[in-house]
Amino acid sequence: MDPIISIQNLCKFFGSKQVLNQISFDIMPGQVIGYIGPNGAGKSTTVKILCGLLSDYSGQVFIKGKDIRENPVESKRLIGFVPEIAELYDVLTPSEFLGLIGALYDLSPETVSERADRMLDAFGLAGNKDQRMDTFSKGMKQKVLITSGLLHNPDIIILDEPLSGLDANSVIIVKELISKMADSGKTIFYCSHMMDIVEKVSDRIILINEGVVVADGSFEELKQKQGDSSLEQIFAHLTATTSLSEASDKLMNAFEN
Repeated sequence: MDPIISIQNLCKFFGSKQVLNQISFDIMPGQVIGYIGPNGAGKSTTVKILCGLLSDYSGQVFIKGKDIRENPVESKRLIGFVPEIAELYDVLTPSEFLGLIGALYDLSPETVSERADRMLDAFGLAGNKDQRMDTFSKGMKQKVLITSGLLHNPDIIILDEPLSGLDANSVIIVKELISKMADSGKTIFYCSHMMDIVEKVSDRIILINEGVVVADGSFEELKQKQGDSSLEQIFAHLTATTSLSEASDKLMNAFEN
């Protein structure tokens, strides 16, 4: 089986600052990848490159064997992207917004309507589909954003903190959805700071720090190598530059006279 995503020697600079340094890995169809790292590690930059939003990098990125710089539109059609912040045309209703997204992917109005109705109903938004989104809560907007990212039934789903603003029941729904999408052969690239969820939903975890891959494997493999009992502990062990306990003590000391 050939990889659905292949990243080879990926480097990216912003001015003189190197954000990604020789990143390389292959992702196979149906894998759930937990892509984690501290703030500034290069996660969002990797995601933007995969989604075709940044092209001034060195190295190569292939989607289904094709270089994304040479086949940008074809590659984007294979990807569904759910960012952390729900930037929507919120003067539109969900039905209007999803109709626009569907048209961009050349979906028929009938297909868009059927899929959107089913997904919005699953998220408890069936009664809000014709309501302007400027009245929506953050969680409601996030549900519409997730729906828009999955509407065209992509082979690759890139999730960047997709649970932001969701209530507990919706978090459970999305976790179950990730598992079922992977079982159906879809590839999930999941970025999050919520270590407990990454640990549970991912069958492979890639940890980057300062633009370099510092760990790559299943949770069980990482646990055996590092001798830690949780992903949170592994994360801290590989990325913390100072004692986390010492840092918390300093924060408490700030309140002392």
